[in-house]
Amino acid sequence: MSADFNQKLYILPKFSPGQYHALMRSWINLVGFEENDAAKFRLAVLNHCYDFGWKAAVAAFKVPKSTLFDWKRRYQSSGRKLASLVPKSTKPHHAKLAVFDPRLVELVAYLRQEYGCISKYKLKLFLDEYARSLSIRSYGHSKIGKLIKRHNYFFNRPKKRKTKVKLLHPRLKRTPKETVPGYIEMDSVTVYITSHRYYFITAIDIVTKFAWVKLTRTLSSKQAALAVVEFKAQYQLIREIQTDNGHEFLGEFEIYLSQKNIPHQFIYPRSPKINGVVERFNRTLRDEFLNRNNSAGADTDTLNQHLLRYLSWYNTKRPHYSLNYMTPVQYLSRLHSEK
Repeated sequence: MSADFNQKLYILPKFSPGQYHALMRSWINLVGFEENDAAKFRLAVLNHCYDFGWKAAVAAFKVPKSTLFDWKRRYQSSGRKLASLVPKSTKPHHAKLAVFDPRLVELVAYLRQEYGCISKYKLKLFLDEYARSLSIRSYGHSKIGKLIKRHNYFFNRPKKRKTKVKLLHPRLKRTPKETVPGYIEMDSVTVYITSHRYYFITAIDIVTKFAWVKLTRTLSSKQAALAVVEFKAQYQLIREIQTDNGHEFLGEFEIYLSQKNIPHQFIYPRSPKINGVVERFNRTLRDEFLNRNNSAGADTDTLNQHLLRYLSWYNTKRPHYSLNYMTPVQYLSRLHSEK
């Protein structure tokens, strides 16, 4: 894809999921205690209890004995964590429930069932008029919303159906094991060097490791098709091409391949390992050429000349470990001689 070489600088260290959650719990514990006056009061009572006994703490702070021992038990069982002193929810066990007039409830039920899920703002207009006719008090927007939620007045809700996204083309689940030259992997790379941005379309034979790179001004299907034309002029054995799902490998690129009867294989989205050979070549291109080229930042023509010189060295002079330290051209010649 086009963002293979984008560099990111992380100032803070990276944490595993477990370390991150532990850090967040510690942060919440510290912040929760510092911002809670009740927790600070409980800590002061417990410190007084540890220093002078529970009777002195009860007499000094007017705290019931059972409450003091409850705080002490919770504090010690947590390993003396300050967060254990933060009061929990103060919601009463028996909260008051809103009382609704059955006549207004019946009107809301009728309107919602007859005319669909009318909002609480529209229902209020009908309730106000009906309440005036009955000489009773109407409800506000908030109470109407609670009425609808408590009685579950939701009718004719559309059922959400999970639709499977159909892929436009059959995708490869793994890299084919090829022994005959001609199976090409292609990719596109965007590289930022100083204030300049460069686009590269890379291609490599997964058997012979013969590679080609096209430097372009934009990433488009037309430029990808031209990259195949240039590669075919250097390497006549193209019989099948594998790419990722980038937009540059659609449109004119596919039209060109269909005209030349070259099958086009797509990999699954977000699965760069299937395109592993060309991805590794992209890394080699960066390490051996881009990071060591003094012409970086120069005009495109100068950089392209250096690139062609590097590709000639890569294909004819550079030994490859995967080819038993032979060059792609030597390995290709050996395959032809064995036939």
